[in-house]
Amino acid sequence: MKRFLSLVILVFGSMWFFLLLQCDRPTEPARENTPPNTTLANIPQPGDTLFPLVQIIWDGEDSDGYIVGCEYRYTSHHIHRGDSAVFDWIASDDEILDLVFESSDSLNRQELEVRAVDNEGDKDPTPAKLTFYTPRTFLPQTEITAPEDGSALFVKEETSDWWPGILLTFQATDEDGEITEYGWAVDGGEFTWTQDTAVYITPEDLGPTPEGEHTLSVTARDNTNLVDPDPAAVTVRLVQPTFSKTLLIIDETNEDAFPGSADATDAAVDSFYHALTGLQSSWDYADQGIPPRDTLGQYQLILWHADNPLSTRPHELVNNVDILQDYASVGGDFILGGWGILKSFTWEAGFPRTFEEGTFVHDFLHINEANETALYPSDFTGAVGIGDEFSDISVQSSKLTTFPYQGKLSQVDLVLQMGGFTRPIFAYIGEESDYVGKIVGTRYYGTSFNAVVLGFPVFFIEDSDAAVLMSEIFRNMEYTTLAEGVSSP
Repeated sequence: MKRFLSLVILVFGSMWFFLLLQCDRPTEPARENTPPNTTLANIPQPGDTLFPLVQIIWDGEDSDGYIVGCEYRYTSHHIHRGDSAVFDWIASDDEILDLVFESSDSLNRQELEVRAVDNEGDKDPTPAKLTFYTPRTFLPQTEITAPEDGSALFVKEETSDWWPGILLTFQATDEDGEITEYGWAVDGGEFTWTQDTAVYITPEDLGPTPEGEHTLSVTARDNTNLVDPDPAAVTVRLVQPTFSKTLLIIDETNEDAFPGSADATDAAVDSFYHALTGLQSSWDYADQGIPPRDTLGQYQLILWHADNPLSTRPHELVNNVDILQDYASVGGDFILGGWGILKSFTWEAGFPRTFEEGTFVHDFLHINEANETALYPSDFTGAVGIGDEFSDISVQSSKLTTFPYQGKLSQVDLVLQMGGFTRPIFAYIGEESDYVGKIVGTRYYGTSFNAVVLGFPVFFIEDSDAAVLMSEIFRNMEYTTLAEGVSSP
C-alpha cells in the first residue's frame, strides 16, 4: 500500500513539474487577421445612366472572422462643368444602401467605392467599385407660410383647448419630383419628420424658457430622398401674458365720419368712454395702430369701440383678427361695439351672411348668421335688455337729427343665429316688423375667454342708459370693480 501511494505522488509531481516548464516556454506569434473581401451583388451595371436615388446591395466575406458592416464613399464628376464633388467614407451596418448621389450638373459620373469591415475592425484594402451616370436633379425648396419672420405671438406654459401651441405652417416645391415629408426643428435642434404641412409647437418643444426669441426651421424631403439643404427659418418673439391690469380701451372711432348733428370731437368720445369705464386713458388706433402683444398681454379685458357709420371701407378691426384671436386663445376677454361691426366682416359679400367655421366671427364671436338694417328709413330707437341682468336702453335722438337718421339709428347689425354657449342680451326696438325682436347684442361664455358683441354704437345711446349698460356688462363678465367705477357721461 505504501509503495502504491509513493507511486501516485511521484506521477502527479512529475505532471506538475512538466506544466511549470511549459509555462516558462515562449508562445508562438499570434496569427495575423486576414482583411475581408467585398462584392456588389445587384444592378446597376457599370456605365448605366440612373436616377440619382440608387439602391446598392453589397456582400462581404471574411475567412477568419465575420463581417460587421461596411463603409462607402463616392466622387461625383460634373461632366459639363468640369469640376467634382468628393464625399468621405460613411459607415453603415445595413446590407442594402439607398444612396442619393449629388447630381447638380446636367450629366454626372458617379464613382462609388464600398469596403467591408470585419470584427477586428479591418477594412477591405481593395474596395468594390462601380461607375455609372446620373442626370441633373433639383433639390426641394421649402417655405414657411406662418408665422412671419420677426413676428410676436402669445405663449402659455401649457396647452389648452383654445391654445394648442404656436401654429407653424409650411410648404415646399420640387421641380422634378414630389414632396414626401417635412422636417421641423426649434432653435437648431433635431428635425421631427411629418407628412403634415402644419404643426403646433408646444411649450415642451420650446425648452425651459418658452418666452423670448426662438428660431423655427423647416426642411423637406422628396420622393428621391433628397432633402432641402437650406431649410426655411423664421425667428419669432413669444410673449407670455401677465393679465396684471384690468381694462384696455381701444378707440377706433372716427369722429369726422359722424352725422353732422352729433358734432362730437375725439375728446368728447374719449370723455364718454372714460366715464363709462372709470379710466382716464385709451389707446387711439388712428395714432398708434394695434397695441403690441406686450401691451395687450397686460390686460384681462379689451373694450374696442368703432362708433362711426361705415362709408368707403370697413372698420380696422377686421385687419387685426389674428392678434385678437391670439389674445383670446390665451385667456383674454373682449367687448366689441360699434356702428357696423359685423358689417365690416362681410364687407364684400354683403348681408345677410352665414359665417363659416374657421372665421373669426363664427369661432370667436360665436355668431353663425347675421344681417343689417336698412340705411333709410332709420328705425332703431333702442333695445330690450334680455334676462334679469340687462336693462332696456334708448337711442339719444339729439345726436341724430340730420337726414337720414332723424333721431333714430340705421344700419344696425342683427344676429340671426348664434353659436354654442352664447345667449342674447339685447333685442331690437323699432317700428319695422322685420327687425323688431331681432338680436342686437350677444354674450359668449367660454372656457378660455368671454366675449360681448354689440351691433350698435354705444356713443349714440342715452348717457344714463349707456352707463347702466356698461355696468351690467362688466358685472355679468365678473369685473365687479369696473362695474362699480362706471358713471354717466
